[in-house]
Amino acid sequence: MTRRRRPVMSEDLKLEIAEDLGVLDLVRREGWGSVTSRQCGNIVRKAIERAEQSLPNNKNHQ
Repeated sequence: MTRRRRPVMSEDLKLEIAEDLGVLDLVRREGWGSVTSRQCGNIVRKAIERAEQSLPNNKNHQ
């Protein structure tokens, strides 16, 4: 029996960040499989930055 994993990022967040990074058109045309590893890494990096900024008492991003 396989267990489904809960997504870490919402699809909306991924699309929003993809738009910020200029790859949303590619995703819409060809799907996530056409996004390079580097671009995916940049999406993850941006999501981490956003998460860190949303933490209370975050002294690094005030």
